[in-house]
Amino acid sequence: MVTVPVTTLASNGKTIPLVGFGTAEFPFSSTESVDEIILHAIKLGYRHFDTAAIYMTEQSLGKAVAEALCLGLIKSRDELFITSKLWVANAHHDIVLPALQTTLKNLGLEYLDLYLIHFPVSLRPGVEYPWEEEDVLPMDLESVREAMEECQKLGLIKSIGVSNFSCKKLERLLASAKIPPAVNQVEMNPIWQQKKLREFCEGKGIHLTAYSPLGASGSTLWGNHHVMECQVLKDIANSKGKTVAQVSLRWVHEQRVSLVVKSFNEERMEENLNIFDWNLTKEELHRIEQIPQRRGNYVEYFISEKGPYKSIEEFWDGEI
Repeated sequence: MVTVPVTTLASNGKTIPLVGFGTAEFPFSSTESVDEIILHAIKLGYRHFDTAAIYMTEQSLGKAVAEALCLGLIKSRDELFITSKLWVANAHHDIVLPALQTTLKNLGLEYLDLYLIHFPVSLRPGVEYPWEEEDVLPMDLESVREAMEECQKLGLIKSIGVSNFSCKKLERLLASAKIPPAVNQVEMNPIWQQKKLREFCEGKGIHLTAYSPLGASGSTLWGNHHVMECQVLKDIANSKGKTVAQVSLRWVHEQRVSLVVKSFNEERMEENLNIFDWNLTKEELHRIEQIPQRRGNYVEYFISEKGPYKSIEEFWDGEI
C-alpha cells in the first residue's frame, strides 16, 4: 500500500492528501459497482475521495467508506478526506444547507472535509441536464458564500472552497469572505498549466487542486487526448521507464498542488500512485514548460446570449 503525502492548507491548518481519487464519469452513473472500485482504491492507499452531487457517486462512496470501516481497512472515518461539491442548481442561499444535508445523507457521514462551489454560475432550482439557455443564471456569490460559511460554522464542513474560479472571480470572493476559500479545484495538466492562477492562489493562501491531470480524454462533456498523445511527455516517459500518465501526474505534483485522478482500471489506479519516489530533471521540467497551452474544459454548456456569460472568454475572464 502506498502512503500518499499530505500538505497543510494555509487558510486553516487542515491537511489534504496530495493525490485524490476522482469519481466523476460520463455519462453519470454509467459504471456498476463503483463502491467496490472505491474500496479497492482504499486498499491501494488512496485517502482523498472526490465526488459531487451531479456525479451520482455519493452513495457509492458512502457505501465503500462503511465497508472499509467494517473490514478494518481504516480505523476511523477521520483517516479519509472527503470532498463534494454544491451543484449549480442548488447554488442559491436558502438551498445550500439542504443540498449539503442531502449530500451527507447520501454519504452516510456527519461532515465533509471539503465542500466546493462547483462553478461560478447558478441554474434555476430543480433544473437538470440538459437545461435551456434561460435556465442559466448569474450566481449571487456573496449570499452563496455566506451560506457555505454558515455550514462550516455548524460543523458540517471542515473546509470550504470553490472550483473553476478565475483570478478575477477569486478576488471578488475574497473581497467579502469572512472565511477565505481553502481550495480552488481547477483543470490543470502539462497542456493547461495554469501558471497565472497558481501564482495568484499561492499569494493568497489558497491551495490549488488539479482535476483532469491527464486531460479527461474519456469525457463526453470536455477533455481531449492532447496530454496522453503529447510527444514531449512520451519522450520523457520513454527515457525514464515511466508511463505518460505518470510523467503528467508527477509534473502536477511537483508544482506544489494536489491532484484528483480518475481511473476505474485497477492496474492504472495503482500506477497513478507510483509517482512519489522519483523526480523530473530541470531539463525535463523546462521542456514541459514549453508545451503549447490549450484549455480542455471550455464550459460551453454555460455560455449563451441569454445568460450571465455570453462567451467563453467572459466565463474564464480571459484565462483561456
